[in-house]
Amino acid sequence: MNLLRDLPDARAAEIMERIAGSGATRIERIVSHGQASPEGFWYDQAEAEFVLLLEGAARLLFADGEVLALGPGDFVDIAPHRRHRVAWTDPDRPTVWLAVFYR
Repeated sequence: MNLLRDLPDARAAEIMERIAGSGATRIERIVSHGQASPEGFWYDQAEAEFVLLLEGAARLLFADGEVLALGPGDFVDIAPHRRHRVAWTDPDRPTVWLAVFYR
């Protein structure tokens, strides 16, 4: 398997694929293509989320006002219940994320 090969077409909607994990840990490949979280929507997860951007570009917005621009190789470890949203993903090319959710 290669996380950057055979990407699904995510222009119509973001695609999340579980690739591994069990119990309290799951690993997903997420492919975006210009998507952002809906206005007023915030992720508020009970689990932590480690996110590594593999390809493309994105911006995350946190409820405390922090904006984080991500490019290939950039990562962030988001604490449980730290409210955040996807503010922007590159509309001209796929953005590929590796997300690890854990307790």
